[in-house]
Amino acid sequence: MKTPVKKTLLLTSLLALLAGCAAPGPRLDHTYTARSQSDRVKFIVLHYTVSDLPRSIKILTEQEVSAHYLLTDSDQPLFYTLVDESRQANHAGVSNWKTYTQLNASSIGIEIVNPGFRDTPEGRVWYPFKQAQIDQLIPLLRQIVARHNVVPENILGHSDIAPQRKQDPGPMFPWKQLADAGLVLWPDAVQVAARQPVFAAQVPEPAWFQKKLAQHGYAVPQNGLLDPATRNVLIAFQSKYRPAKFDGVPDAECAAILDVLTSPAALSVAPMPAAVPAPVPALAPLAIPAAPVVPAASTATEPTEAH
Repeated sequence: MKTPVKKTLLLTSLLALLAGCAAPGPRLDHTYTARSQSDRVKFIVLHYTVSDLPRSIKILTEQEVSAHYLLTDSDQPLFYTLVDESRQANHAGVSNWKTYTQLNASSIGIEIVNPGFRDTPEGRVWYPFKQAQIDQLIPLLRQIVARHNVVPENILGHSDIAPQRKQDPGPMFPWKQLADAGLVLWPDAVQVAARQPVFAAQVPEPAWFQKKLAQHGYAVPQNGLLDPATRNVLIAFQSKYRPAKFDGVPDAECAAILDVLTSPAALSVAPMPAAVPAPVPALAPLAIPAAPVVPAASTATEPTEAH
């Protein structure tokens, strides 16, 4: 049997041996900071869930898709914070905007509980968003913009960054309210009205629309053809800026809106008010003949994403 002294010496030797094997920690000096750096977050992407609240929670917490925030559709809506803003959520999938691709890595995703649409014999019926949801959304967007310096042209819908596959948040989403709150760019109505007669006399060729849509930020073919992929981008554009008619057909009004949006001097950005705008009356579901997204040929493997 070992004596207490021998046990103590053995333990001391063992501790010394372990201490010698441990690598020293890194020496960090925080004196300097690089000028050339930026925030991870460049974009905010808005979605609808096409599910009720319980199923939305289950999908976004237990499956391979996720979002940073989930806005409920209860009488007093609230946000569930599902992913920290410092981490990547899987909500965008194969996506493009301007020179950026795969926007999961550079965006914050916000899912809004909303049924989306239903198809009927009379056409596709789109569901409006509750005004109470928008009243919650606008303050959160302002906070995110302040935290990450997200510019107005980078607050987008899923259909903006993936127009070949996605339609959310759909034609009933009130983008104009976000513009009035100073959050997104909006074409000046006077400028649009002034340019529309010019385009009515001669609607531009598809190549003009393709060039302007790409200038605005969309990933769109540049082949001069009104092909399914180009029509899908036009549908996404029209459902956002001209939701009364989004059939993917280029016309004078669409051309005028697009021309103004690609002319910085003719854009309207309202200053951010300190308070949320006065409530807007609730809208009824919008029934519009279905203009489904036409699948475009693709060989890309699509990563996980939300609706």
